[in-house]
Formats: sequence, structure tokens, C-alpha cells
Amino acid sequence: MRDLQILLRQHIGAPCKALVRAGDRVKKGTRIAEPTGLGANIFASMYGTVTKVTEEAVFIHPDEEQEEAFEPIPEGSKLEMVKAAGVVGMGGAGFPTGVKLGCDLNGGYILINAAECEPGLVHNIRQLEQGCEKVIRGVRYCMEISNAAKAIFAIKKKNEKAVEVLREALKEEPSMSIHLLPDIYPMGEERAVVRECLGIELEPDKLPSAAQAIVINVETISRVAEAIEERKPCFSKNLTVVGKLNGGTQPHVFMDVPVGTAVEDLIERAGGIDGVYGEIIMGGPFTGKATTLEAPITKTTGGIIVTIDLPDLHGAKVGLLVCACGGDEARMRDICAKMNGVVTSVARCKQAAEMKNGALKCERPGNCPGQAKNNLQFKKDGCEYIIIGNCSDCSNTVMGSAPKMKLKVFHQTDHVMRTIGHPLYRHLRVSKQVEQLPEYSR
Repeated sequence: MRDLQILLRQHIGAPCKALVRAGDRVKKGTRIAEPTGLGANIFASMYGTVTKVTEEAVFIHPDEEQEEAFEPIPEGSKLEMVKAAGVVGMGGAGFPTGVKLGCDLNGGYILINAAECEPGLVHNIRQLEQGCEKVIRGVRYCMEISNAAKAIFAIKKKNEKAVEVLREALKEEPSMSIHLLPDIYPMGEERAVVRECLGIELEPDKLPSAAQAIVINVETISRVAEAIEERKPCFSKNLTVVGKLNGGTQPHVFMDVPVGTAVEDLIERAGGIDGVYGEIIMGGPFTGKATTLEAPITKTTGGIIVTIDLPDLHGAKVGLLVCACGGDEARMRDICAKMNGVVTSVARCKQAAEMKNGALKCERPGNCPGQAKNNLQFKKDGCEYIIIGNCSDCSNTVMGSAPKMKLKVFHQTDHVMRTIGHPLYRHLRVSKQVEQLPEYSR
């Protein structure tokens, strides 16, 4: 059995400080690292022996025999237990949940992000279908801790089974309701969730707390319930493995995978790679990054995707349209290099606002006004192709002018979408208005 590689940075903030040394015996749930500032505790996810500690990770050789029991976190208040358990935003953001829940919403809202924003990923929806009661208990705890009066599940209308399960489960929960979302990207972005559920348009530099709301992912809420009810540390992850796999491209959902498990081990559990492939992506098609078979999963890993090979552009000139909702410029350059293209021009989506930390935030996620000016720049700079990573609506506006200028469009998710049989992001065909469930109207 290969060593677990448990990274010391699995959250927003600085890496944690290791508390163990090589040779130490650890149990499932042993705290092996603590934050030095903003961050969250990190725990061993299996029984075993520490083999190496570096600045980046703690390596643990697992025992052949593994017990189900784990080392519990200390008793305390509900908020203290969430903090002690090291729960973070498990939808990918990684913000410490104890910090997020620590604000007083003064009767505001918990918004449950059940959008399953990234195409191809299905583990959050599966959790609602199979473990809805635990999620609802977690919502109650989050409401109590943060002094929220109401909770709204934001979920895409297409997930009919999960919606029906929720509808039945919420009949006895008058403070909780459902808001149906259209199947467009990026409906899971937290300001988009606030806008859709509450009708409040937040500026790019504002947090949901400015709307008296907290947005929390489905799995994160489940881990809150585990911390409070079971005193369970956060050391496992739910995720989707999908793509060019033996047995077909249907998604494989794995629940409670030990943090630190290698990507290769999960791919093998899903059937193994089917022949020649292009990339292995950790995360979703839009915001994920190319990874390796040896890389470990973390608390924020949502998906592992094996793709078909990328096309060869044979040295053609390429323009990059960098969007706040998709991959960053580095990711787009990586894709261009793998396609043997030459980056000749770079432009930003007109709604990509740069924050003080250098990150890009979309001014109005999911609503794009047009990209003709950037397409004109690409044409002027001699580009034959453009690579975009835009949201559904933004891709739609790109296509309003790019073909007329004879610019060939490649969306950074194309090789993923072709692998899993999902429509390419080009022309928006889904209405952005979705009829709500009347019995759960806000």
C-alpha cells in the first residue's frame, strides 16, 4: 500500500504547521497539523506510521488492517467543534467553515449551494439523493450557530430526483425552502447564488454576509453535522471520477475517501484509464488544473477527470480570453501549449474585475454583455484560434461575433465535454429564468 500524502495546505490561508515527526504512530483522526493563521486543523485519515514530513506534506504509511474507529475531537460548543474538526469549504474554495459561521446573520439566510456547478460532477447531488437527512440536520446547526432565520437550497432544476427528495424532506421544515436554478455555468458561484435566491446583486469585492447570508456547499454542511453529532474530524472527501475510463464514461461517485489518497488509486477503483488519454484534471472542467497520477486528494478535491487527447493546432496563432469564471491565464496557456498553439494575444472578459489580491472576480456572474471588442483585438493581432474559458452566457456572446471574423473557437472545457458526451460551451440554449416551486417560494 502506497503512502498517503497529506498536504499541509488544504484551505485558504497559510500552510499548517506539522505536529508529527517521522516514526510517529497515528490513528484515523489524529491531529497532525495546526493552522498558523487563517486555516484549519489537518488530521490523519488512516491508521499508520509517519514516514516523512516536509514543508508541503506529511507522509503516512497505512497499516494493512484499518479500524473504523477514529480519534474524536474535544467536546465544546457547536462552533468550537466545527473549528476543531477542521471543516473547510469542500466545494473547492477551502475557506474555514468555523470562521464563516462565526458571524451573526441577525435572522438572515443560510444558502445551501447544491448547484453542482461544474459539469460532469455529481457527488453533491448523489449525497442529497441518498443522505438528505444528515444535510438537513447540518443546515439546522448552521442556522443556530450563525443566527439565521431561514435556509434556501439552491439546486438546478434538471436534478429532478434530488429535488423531489428535498421537497419531501422539507415538508416539516417551514424555515427551509428550495430555489431552482437553470443549468448554466457558473450558477454555483456564491454571489450568483445570492442573486438568484435573494435578488441581491453584490459587488465583486463583497461577501454574501453583506446580504445577511452565508453560502455553504452540501458536503461542507454534512461535515458540520458529523463534527457536532459524532465529534468526527474532517479527514475524508466525497468526489466524482469520470472520463476516459474502462467501462465507459459514466461518473463514479466515491464517498468518504481518505484525504491523501493518490489520484491513480481512485482512477483504478473507477476501472482504470482506457488507452491513450490527454489530461488528468483535478477539480472540474472549468476551474480544475492538470494533475498527475501521484498527486493526493485534499479536502477541496471535487473531481478527477481523465480526458481524450487534445487537438493539434500545428503552431497556429492563438488568442486567450481570460474570464473570472473559468481557468486562469496560466491554465489557458497550459492548454494552448498542449495543443501546440502559439499565444499571440491575451484579453480579459470585460466583466473580469481585478481584486486587491490580484484575483479576478466577475462583476455579474452568469450575465455577460458581449465580447466583440476582444474578438476584434484577436483578429487584429493575427489570431486564427481563440481559447476561451467563459461561462455559458459569456461563451454565447463570444459566438455572436467570432465566427463572423473567421476566428475558430476552442473552449478550455472542450476536450472534457467531448470525453463525457456533454454539449460544448458555445451557444446558450437554456433559459436563465426558471419557474419556482410554489409551495416553497421565498
